[in-house]
Amino acid sequence: MTELIIPAIISCFVAFFLVFVMTPPLIKFLEKRNMAVKDMNKKEDVMVVRPGGPALIVGIIASEIVLYAFLQMNEILAIIITTSAAFVIGYVDDRKVMGGWFKPVALAIAAIPIIALGAYDSDLAFPLFGIVQIPVLYFALIIFMIPITGNTINSIDVLNGVASGFMVIASFSLSICLFIVQNYEIAIVSLPLGFVSLAFYKYHKLPSKIFPGDSGALTLGAMYGAIAIVGGVEIIAAVALLPAVINSFLFLASVKKIVEHRQIKGKPVDHTDDFKLRATSDKSAPITLVRLILAGGPLSEKQVGYEIFKLAIFSGILAIITAFLMGVSL
Repeated sequence: MTELIIPAIISCFVAFFLVFVMTPPLIKFLEKRNMAVKDMNKKEDVMVVRPGGPALIVGIIASEIVLYAFLQMNEILAIIITTSAAFVIGYVDDRKVMGGWFKPVALAIAAIPIIALGAYDSDLAFPLFGIVQIPVLYFALIIFMIPITGNTINSIDVLNGVASGFMVIASFSLSICLFIVQNYEIAIVSLPLGFVSLAFYKYHKLPSKIFPGDSGALTLGAMYGAIAIVGGVEIIAAVALLPAVINSFLFLASVKKIVEHRQIKGKPVDHTDDFKLRATSDKSAPITLVRLILAGGPLSEKQVGYEIFKLAIFSGILAIITAFLMGVSL
């Protein structure tokens, strides 16, 4: 365990530092190229640049390469390749809005390196019940999990700071859980995800200077899913991600098909005269987590963000409890 302290410190520093120092020049670069979108939740005509994915992927790759130099693990290579593929998929979608099936199918393909490198254990661990062996079905779980985690983070990226802030909470919760179940090496490998999210949150928080875009959100979500798989903590990871998973489920259940969210005409949220957010009365609009939060009445964007963070913290605590129960059953 002690031999992991130095690579952990170096990789976390690299992850945070690179994203923190690269994002401001990236913002200026995107501004010069007019790569900005209107912030729909501001009364004024506010334009925010995107995507922030390039800064995130540089921080992730550099920090994981540092860890690979110390640990020489196939699991790290699988995380790097799958996460990089997710970034490319997201960047393509940032540049041109693709069809609804593009991201799920492409992210499923991005999961293949995890299988090819053998960076998984087909035993699925459940709290209290112990281990269930599903060698054949587990391949399907790998293929489905990366699209699920990637798109759930992408779908919750609707307000200033929410996607990056949510990932700070979820990823650090997952790292704590990996330590609890004594998977120390993957716990160390998971730490850079929290630190790149934290560094990016500095610029993404309200009022946002930059949006992550699909390239940023898919990168964060895919890395989270890859860590869950190589760490053998799929159930725990799902618990920590529960608010985002519920949001995706509500969206898909209400629209009844896989569709690119930017192509949805009905919006789940509109605005009061003082530009607080309120749940729409449009019955054709999809149901989302934000719409449910606003069912009790209008709230400011900041208040809605805090409500989502509270749910994320609650889910993180549930994940930690699940990890302790997992330790009892193993």
